[in-house]
Amino acid sequence: MTTAPWRDPALPAAARVDDLLSRMTLEEKAAQLYGVWVGAATDGDGVAPHQHDMTVEYSDEAWDELITRGLGQLTRSFGTAPVNPALGAQALARAQRRITEAGRFGIPAVAHEECLAGFTAWQATAYPVPLAWGATWDPPLVEEMARRIGADLRSAGVHQGLAPVLDVVRDPRWGRVEETIGEDPYLVGTVGTAYVRGLESAGVVATLKHFAGYASSAGARNLAPVRAGTREFADVTLPPFEMALREGGARSVMAAYTERDGVPASADPELLTGLLREEWGFTGTVVADYFGIGFLQTLHRVAGTPAEAAHAALEAGIDVELPSLKCYGDPLVEAVRSGEIPGELVDRAARRVLLQKCELGLLDEDWTPEPAGTVDLDSTGNRILARRMAEESVVLLDNPDGVLPLAPDTRIAVIGPRAADALAMLGCYSFPSHVLTHHPGVPTGIEIPTVLDALRTELPDAKVTFAPGCDVTDPDTSGFEEAVARTAEADVCVAVLGDRAGLFGRGTSGEGCDATDLALPGAQGELLDALVATGVPVVLVLLTGRPYALGRWHGRLGAVVQAFFPGEEGGPAVAGVLSGRVTPSGRLPVSVPQAPGGQPWTYLQPPLGLAGEVSNLDPTPLYAFGHGRSYTTFAWEDGTGGAEPAEIGTDGTYDVSVTVRNTGDREGAEVVQLYLHDPVASVTRPDVRLIGYQRVRLAPGQAARVLFRFHTDLSAFTDRSGRRVVEPGALELRLAASSADVRHTAHLTLTGPVRVLGTDRRLRCETEVTDAG
Repeated sequence: MTTAPWRDPALPAAARVDDLLSRMTLEEKAAQLYGVWVGAATDGDGVAPHQHDMTVEYSDEAWDELITRGLGQLTRSFGTAPVNPALGAQALARAQRRITEAGRFGIPAVAHEECLAGFTAWQATAYPVPLAWGATWDPPLVEEMARRIGADLRSAGVHQGLAPVLDVVRDPRWGRVEETIGEDPYLVGTVGTAYVRGLESAGVVATLKHFAGYASSAGARNLAPVRAGTREFADVTLPPFEMALREGGARSVMAAYTERDGVPASADPELLTGLLREEWGFTGTVVADYFGIGFLQTLHRVAGTPAEAAHAALEAGIDVELPSLKCYGDPLVEAVRSGEIPGELVDRAARRVLLQKCELGLLDEDWTPEPAGTVDLDSTGNRILARRMAEESVVLLDNPDGVLPLAPDTRIAVIGPRAADALAMLGCYSFPSHVLTHHPGVPTGIEIPTVLDALRTELPDAKVTFAPGCDVTDPDTSGFEEAVARTAEADVCVAVLGDRAGLFGRGTSGEGCDATDLALPGAQGELLDALVATGVPVVLVLLTGRPYALGRWHGRLGAVVQAFFPGEEGGPAVAGVLSGRVTPSGRLPVSVPQAPGGQPWTYLQPPLGLAGEVSNLDPTPLYAFGHGRSYTTFAWEDGTGGAEPAEIGTDGTYDVSVTVRNTGDREGAEVVQLYLHDPVASVTRPDVRLIGYQRVRLAPGQAARVLFRFHTDLSAFTDRSGRRVVEPGALELRLAASSADVRHTAHLTLTGPVRVLGTDRRLRCETEVTDAG
């Protein structure tokens, strides 16, 4: 039997795809450009915006007819309803068999799933949310986690993961802050790139989202217009995406729902083609956010029909319509046949989709959908890694009187609505929070110890009592009396407060759960006041998806511990920090405000964004970006710097270094951070911004020399003409323990001409760590 050229793995992928396209009808090409979401609910609360009025249900007959054309993607076979992973893998394999047998060419679909905090599937490991990844400041650990997530996806037959989120926090009231990595583009870029590397190393297509500007929505409202200016967009929003593409090798990008300056991202050829492909050289696929193409007609109103929406999206550069067929099917085909849409746009998108399928082996004759081995989505190895991720992400914000660690035989009153709820550990894209709320009575499928249970295990000799005090959101204070009584009988109170993750207003954090201000939800603030009034030392433990204003209690608490939805092993991780088994090493990826109305604010502020005498509002945070305390102490010695500035050219390098020594009596990790201060520039610049960091773990008495090799590319910014430039003049490199805690400063003078940078610019500060005794 003669094998068609497109089936021949010895030929280049481009030649194979060209041969295949030459054989396909318009309908078959278009079929490669959309997904189908089988089993998605069409009534009531959904897991995607407007799911109830945008989803199409398919009968068996309609499905059988549809797949005769072929199919581009299968949407969330595991993430739609609880299904046993092994049985789900078999069901997915059967669906792929039906697809390949129905079409003329036998091409399987790309199966995609959410994987924001682990594979969003029943019985799969629930890892900490991305904001917790940022709190670890540990890209290699994040890469290892992503590699495990990718391996689990592949074991179940999934090819593409819809992660990571590379949006940079601009307003912490936004509900999706928990899905972000933090408020700094360098931290987001380096940690996000590590996640991409891990996922792609497992053979899974990583999908960068949301491209671009989604987090800059007006008023912190989900899916609101974006108010980011040209330089904010270029210097804050875009760099993490550029890094994840250039250094991480991401093979897919998801267009954002939002619009900027009147142009929706899904209909923006300058963004999706001009910048992404022509300037950055991206060759993968661009996929729509769920229903994003249809929204061009229904929400943005820049298209009058589904065909017009399809035309706008295809022309902009969106290759695949997700999650289900709306615009890229018959409306597109009919418009091409009538001459309204150029057929070349269909060919362009189909070619990109088929090239990716070729890379994934889906065009090979020996491809098989059957899982290769056992499908275990919550293995012992996964849980060990989830524990380590959680432990590294817990941030000790304050411990002024040494209340922590807790004594092993003390009397502890555990109070608060988050203390005994397993879901307090999980973000909105974990399967129990995302899907199981629609399936009451179905168990979570994974073991999730609560803080209360974990603390009792951690301190078996302690006398632990419990009272919830109040609900997360209910203003009812009738439970205060019992909570205060339990606290008055104790040596210490552990108040476990925070968020309930949900979707579209069904929680206090998550997609569509935006906040009017940054006060603790419900009556939790009043509960904390009542506990503090007892005079018993109160340790505040926050399990949240965003930072909350804590200035009201500053100086009145025994200690403050922040955990950002730390995942299924978060309870033991928090308990380990409270007991002292774990030395806290997390650092804030977002600032913690003083007052609930002092925001929106991030640390990336030019001079007018800082505190001054022209306003009575002081936006200075209570705890700065990068802040975090430990149970050990560190000395920073022999830092590079001096009164006289060093001169380097505008294309030069400069090494700045410091020796960090653990001067305490227990092992711990310090995070050495490098910030840039540009005193004078042609446009206003942030007072400081992160350009490098290094996490260093040290035994008692151990020291390490941390060196940063600064290149002037890292000082670049977008000037008035839209060019990215390095300007001559003075700079300061600040070695710091947070954006507000500078330990050593190196002064530089850049000499020479203004230098214009291209896409080959350096994105990362090289770092070296050597033993210093």
